[in-house]
Amino acid sequence: MSLAYIALGANLGDPAATVNAAFAALDQLPQSRLLAKSALYRTAPVGIADQPEFVNAAALIDTTLAPEALLDALLGIEQAFGRVRAERNGPRTLDLDILLYDDLMLATPRLTLPHPRLHLRAFVLQPLADLAPDLAIPGRGRLAAWLPAVANQGICRL
Repeated sequence: MSLAYIALGANLGDPAATVNAAFAALDQLPQSRLLAKSALYRTAPVGIADQPEFVNAAALIDTTLAPEALLDALLGIEQAFGRVRAERNGPRTLDLDILLYDDLMLATPRLTLPHPRLHLRAFVLQPLADLAPDLAIPGRGRLAAWLPAVANQGICRL
């Protein structure tokens, strides 16, 4: 079994309800089990400012799915929730990203692990800190060391 941290985000419809439903969907993934979920956080959008605020969270799962198989499963959940990829950083019904998969460092055309921008975003780091405050990010050091750098990004626990 492998441990994978997943980022969840939504800003269309009822984003808090969507993220909570997505936690349940993660628990139904084949060969996987939801171990923990963070609090929900309201955050400002990144990139395209003219869109609703996001609700973000993180989950920890135990899985035997390989990283790219897990990615495919997450994309399937997004699709089931009506995700349409119209524009980068645009509004979305649900966004699921693999942040970490064990201590794996990977770069393929489809997947980079750890997630390449996780250390730059409060909406990722704070939910991760809920789950594992002493977490080591491969190639980046301790999660806690990155939190001060994103403290001004405006994140509010729901």
